[in-house]
Amino acid sequence: MNFDQIAALVVLVAVVGALIYGKIRADVVALTGAAALLILGVVRPVEVQGAFASPAVIALAGLFVIAYAIELSGLLGLLIRKATALATRVGARGIWMVIALCGSVGGFLNNTPVVVLAAPVIRDVATSLKLSPKRFLMPLSHVTVMGGLLTLIGTSTNLLVNDMARNAGQQVFTLFEITPVGLCIASVGGLWLYFVGARQLGKSVAADEAEQVRQAEMEEARRLAAVEASRKRRRLLPFGFPRLGEARNQSDGSGDAHLGDVDLYGAADRPFRFRPAALSMAIFALVILSAAMGWAPIAASAFAGAVALILLRVITPDEAYAGLRPEILLLIAGMVVVGTAIEVTGLASAGAERLIDVIRPLGPLGALIVLYGVTLFATELLSNATVAVLITPVAVALAESLGVDPRPFLVCVMMAASAAFATPFGYQTNVLVFNMGGYSYMDFVRIGIPLNLITWAAAMVAIPIFFPF
Repeated sequence: MNFDQIAALVVLVAVVGALIYGKIRADVVALTGAAALLILGVVRPVEVQGAFASPAVIALAGLFVIAYAIELSGLLGLLIRKATALATRVGARGIWMVIALCGSVGGFLNNTPVVVLAAPVIRDVATSLKLSPKRFLMPLSHVTVMGGLLTLIGTSTNLLVNDMARNAGQQVFTLFEITPVGLCIASVGGLWLYFVGARQLGKSVAADEAEQVRQAEMEEARRLAAVEASRKRRRLLPFGFPRLGEARNQSDGSGDAHLGDVDLYGAADRPFRFRPAALSMAIFALVILSAAMGWAPIAASAFAGAVALILLRVITPDEAYAGLRPEILLLIAGMVVVGTAIEVTGLASAGAERLIDVIRPLGPLGALIVLYGVTLFATELLSNATVAVLITPVAVALAESLGVDPRPFLVCVMMAASAAFATPFGYQTNVLVFNMGGYSYMDFVRIGIPLNLITWAAAMVAIPIFFPF
């Protein structure tokens, strides 16, 4: 290995370790890694500049502004309220209709504001029907996440993989090219949640209340036992001083108390305003139509749409800046620099060569299955953007080593990198419903792992059909 490869590998390991450690903001970690690579000369200034001005970042910035304008107009809240009013009359099936609506909306808008608006309403409707909100809140998050698989703009991961594929000399994806695969995965996952997964969660409001009382009693018993044990230890120590580290454990005893502290992306609901709503949706439709018909790249369409909203005074420049979500844009830009270093130093091709030696006897389908599993495992630990940047170059090199089309492998990364169902902090929407629904960590494990396996199997059937090797 030469110096650039060693430096890139050290930075990569440090970035991944810091992200898993989780004590430093992800965007700061990514930018620090990019700065280190630039100082060490592994990447050139022009490559860093290209990362910050990549089509994925520009497209996301424009789409964030448009989505924020739709939210500020009150249109999203109005749609959810109308759908929920129907659900109140229909019953549990009506709630599932609202969840399906949120999933379809998630194919075009950022899923966080969708869940922020829908979750409290679904919770209240379920409670009014004497049904446990637990049956619906986790499926709401998972279905909305799966909705992001339906289009190229459904999630930042899809845009990022598409952008990195373009940098690797591959043909870019069209707006709805991945829709058939995403629809298969979302349909299979949604049906499993409806018929199996939700039935494993809370049954009724009364059962939830009984469970909360039982957990509170267990927590009080543990607290009293800990207090008594502490008293006994102090009687054995001189002057009653606690052992080294005991105070630290007590001060950190909040555990996951901050797990539910989620940025709610603005107010939970807003009054409906017709003119801003109509103009926002008209511009959004034009952006989608322009990208779908190939009139302009999605980055150019989204950027023009965001500027048009300001010129038409649908939103102010300050509101546009507020909707930009810079922490996501900077995270992606920083990770693109890290991904560029992995590719230009030859680490990606070297990793693919080692991987291909192991899975060559399995053929292209076996390689696809392994790649999905590796991506799926990584996305439970790291952010989607990080996983996409790390694995996309390997996916391209792996396909080229096998002598097959890289597109099935790129779609595989798009799907697997968004399939974070097994932990409450795999997605921001998971964190939100974790706090609101009063789930335990093991609730997500019990529902998420089978859902991961089922969607994995669906992807392995659908991808080769719609994207032949």
